Amino acid sequence: MLKIYINNETSELVSVILGSAISNGPTPNIEDCYDPKSIEHILNGTYPTEKDMISELNSFENILVKYGVKVYRPDQINNYNQIFTRDISFVIEDKIVLSNMIDNRSSELSAINYILNEIPSKNIIKLSSDSYVEGGDVILHNDYVFIGIYSGEDYPNYITARTNLNAVNEIKTHFPNKIIKTFELRKSNSSPMENALHLDCCFQPIGKDKAIIYPGGFLIKDEYDWLVNFFGKENIFETTKEEMYNMNCNVFSISENVIVSENNFIRLNEWLISKEFTVEKISYSEIAKQEGLLRCSTMPLIRKQSNFE
Repeated sequence: MLKIYINNETSELVSVILGSAISNGPTPNIEDCYDPKSIEHILNGTYPTEKDMISELNSFENILVKYGVKVYRPDQINNYNQIFTRDISFVIEDKIVLSNMIDNRSSELSAINYILNEIPSKNIIKLSSDSYVEGGDVILHNDYVFIGIYSGEDYPNYITARTNLNAVNEIKTHFPNKIIKTFELRKSNSSPMENALHLDCCFQPIGKDKAIIYPGGFLIKDEYDWLVNFFGKENIFETTKEEMYNMNCNVFSISENVIVSENNFIRLNEWLISKEFTVEKISYSEIAKQEGLLRCSTMPLIRKQSNFE
């Protein structure tokens, strides 16, 4: 049986599910897209090719394997986007929560059944049908679980609103020992520059006490200010709107010291190196065209417990 365990975003990674672009399907129609950045690239004729996305994911896998990480891949579903495994489920401590996602993505969960079958049923949580959540909105930081939400009455109008308060309340009942902190995110169906698709598009903890944050992704300034006070201004890399658009917040930690980042994140990568992180730089700019990046395409199953938990 598989003994899963995750308590934060940065402890040493043991095993992970990495997305797949094999048989990703043709360029989708506009009406079948569920994020504004994909629409933008379809209209511009720059939507990524399957070949390029497979190459980027394989480069990512090579880095993970280099650090001794066991890498699982989802079973293939023909002509179906299976890149962003972060959203189909997420682990909190020794439990895995199965996401209720938008209809367009409902089949993705079946592709990891072979992994779920290795996890004891008592460690699998299936939320109620009206509790919507995707793993990109759920960020663990030891005693805290940070969750990105949109609670406006117009929630049903936003294809980019993926996590609701019902899910937050249900997660609270399953993890009463955790401090659940929610953040209202800015949503747009039409402008990727104005849309925080998930919390990890505008915020991510790194190392033991640092974070990458885009202030404009938060609808409520007090909630952003809380994060700044929590981590300390001197420990925060604040991205610009353009850097958020290019997914600078969505790097991935293999450990407290090692971060996988995109080649083109020049300013961020220099800052990370100045803070004594080891930065493994890869090309991931094609996958970024679907409004997701490195964290989005991973679903960690096991991280070692560390001294700072």
